[in-house]
Amino acid sequence: MDLTAFSRVKRKLFPERFLVFISRTVPQREMPAAGWRTLFLLLLLPVCCCGEEECVLGLVGRPISLSCFLPQLLTSVNLSIAWRRGEEVVLRSVWREDGEVEEWSVSRFSTPQDASLSGNFSLQLPSVAASENNTHFSLVETSGGNSSSELCSVCLQTAASFSTPLLQREESKRGGKAVFSCESSGGFPAPTLSWLINHKEYPPPGAVTTITTPHPDTQLFNISSRLTVNLAKDVGVTCIVENPKLNETLSSSSYSMNRSTVHSRASEAMWIFSTALCVVVGVLVLTGVAYQIHLDRVHMRKKHDFQKLQSRGYKRRSPDEEEEEEEKEPMKPEKKESEV
Repeated sequence: MDLTAFSRVKRKLFPERFLVFISRTVPQREMPAAGWRTLFLLLLLPVCCCGEEECVLGLVGRPISLSCFLPQLLTSVNLSIAWRRGEEVVLRSVWREDGEVEEWSVSRFSTPQDASLSGNFSLQLPSVAASENNTHFSLVETSGGNSSSELCSVCLQTAASFSTPLLQREESKRGGKAVFSCESSGGFPAPTLSWLINHKEYPPPGAVTTITTPHPDTQLFNISSRLTVNLAKDVGVTCIVENPKLNETLSSSSYSMNRSTVHSRASEAMWIFSTALCVVVGVLVLTGVAYQIHLDRVHMRKKHDFQKLQSRGYKRRSPDEEEEEEEKEPMKPEKKESEV
């Protein structure tokens, strides 16, 4: 609550006449200045608590309804209302006696069609924008172009989830140091980013550089951070992005190793892979040679059997063929002597 609103509340609840009455009726006793301040703050504490405006949390890009129920307006004739966003009128509705409704709005804001029958005059937003964070919406009843007192008042707060942090290790130009980068985007409001080493140790001062930038159109935030540390042994590095407004915590971890350890393990892996590959290739070659030998043997055996069958068939058919040839010799007809 700002000072201007606070002063208005103070004047309404503690008029000057009441203060004068208190000063005259209560016996004047000396009290330290600190005591008067404490008493005054205790008296205003319930006032401040009761005067806080109701706020609704909306997710960026999603629809939301700002609740406002006014059953007392159901008996009104020629009802005319207006929803305001700050000082800007975003929706105006007029209910005629014949049941017709005239409505004008910006950004597709609307109210329920049966508002005059149900008393539900809630303002419906099709999509929440990050720029509407901490925006005051109010509903007023209008008459002849003049606005009356507020009928409903709602404060809208906006938030958006961040993407899962992208954690990468970069090549460091400085010997003996490792550089990690962490990026997350598309969230609102601006988050907090922190690093952990081995899930419990914070980086030393000066090892972290973080940049947070809002998108010029959507006003959603992108955050990027770099961690530069000396790694003397195998360690785990974790990047944590927190959005307190949504009670959201996102993290990504990376396991880092010394270069010598990485090199030795990589060499061992390559040696194992090469050996396994040679064994597999040798087995495939031997299998192929054995199969080819088997095919050659089968082919030779079939060829030998075929030749035997051919030779046996020739000997068996030779006498028969001779007899058939003799039978097939044509019988020559006898010549008849002609009578002279």
